[in-house]
Amino acid sequence: MKSLPIVWQRLVTPDGQTCQRCHSTHQNLLQAVAQLKTALAPLGLQPVLDTQEIPLDSFRTQPAESNRLWIGGQPLETWLGAATGQSNCCAACEGAPCRTLELAGQSYEAVPEAVIVQAALLAAAAMLGASTTPAAQGCCGPAPSGCCGSTSRTLGQTT
Repeated sequence: MKSLPIVWQRLVTPDGQTCQRCHSTHQNLLQAVAQLKTALAPLGLQPVLDTQEIPLDSFRTQPAESNRLWIGGQPLETWLGAATGQSNCCAACEGAPCRTLELAGQSYEAVPEAVIVQAALLAAAAMLGASTTPAAQGCCGPAPSGCCGSTSRTLGQTT
């Protein structure tokens, strides 16, 4: 079976703590990987999660590297045509301006499960040779069907 790598990194303090947004993203990741295992198995693909820790000293100089995801070798935001932002976080992060995900007019501190699944499915399609490129033309490419509205509904938003 071919592997679909999913790499996630987040701050871990010297006493083993992390912030709530990273904790929530981790829970969402575990649920997304479980869904992806079922969905991708018939295609001969297996999601493989690699969780990496960022020490506090490194985090202090680059807080935007925490709570960051790569799927199939590309940043999650690349697959979805999303952007990153920042907002102040909690005590574990020393109030640093931590990473947020900006997608379809919404800002997410924790990466939602549906967003992870969507990016992974795009990465899987690319691995299988589908004519999918990471968000080069937005979330839908040249499709005239208005699928971006469908994407928003998938994320719990109205269009």
